[in-house]
Amino acid sequence: MPTIEELSGALQLASPALPIGSFSYSQGLETAVELGLVNNEQTARVWIDAGLTGIIGRCDAPVMISIFRTYQVESESELASLNSWYLASRESVELREETLQMGWSLLRLANALHWLDPQNPVNRLTQVAFPTAFAAAAVALDLSEDIALTAFCFGWLESQVLAIMKLIPLGQVAGHRVLTECRARIGDVVNLAKTVSFEDVSAFAPMLAIVSGRHEDQYTRLFRS
Repeated sequence: MPTIEELSGALQLASPALPIGSFSYSQGLETAVELGLVNNEQTARVWIDAGLTGIIGRCDAPVMISIFRTYQVESESELASLNSWYLASRESVELREETLQMGWSLLRLANALHWLDPQNPVNRLTQVAFPTAFAAAAVALDLSEDIALTAFCFGWLESQVLAIMKLIPLGQVAGHRVLTECRARIGDVVNLAKTVSFEDVSAFAPMLAIVSGRHEDQYTRLFRS
């Protein structure tokens, strides 16, 4: 069982109040709504659930926990390699800029709060992806793998639900129904992320790439991605 200190650290790291700018991104949802692909509670649940299980579960979460493990064994070269791999996997300018901005903001915050040693190898990277910064903060807060992954997945899920509540819009109860239904899948995502071979990690998500690319010149926008 997590300690109170570990649980409170995870809640802080996953909080939408964390000043890293996650509220300003929709990760393609805005264009999905514009195109009519997502237009009600049911389609929102299907879209977000697919993102959680098929994208976060098969790429972002496994990459994050792999980086988390490199901090444990102090492998700076592996850290740099995984960070570069993740950045190369971003299929649009917006997705790449999003992860770099959020990674930079979280790293800056973690240093300002003295979570990280100034000599931490993450501080020597010239570009820091969000999963890299998240893993560094999770290790610094002494989170277990399960708790770190749960916080990572729930933070993404809550951001998506908050975005869709503004975009359709959905009411608060409907939004929390989507959150509750998708949250039930986090356990499976965590277990997959911990056990999947890195050779099977995949960022293949054609529809996300399409809507993300189209968002770059969408006429009206609330979000940065």
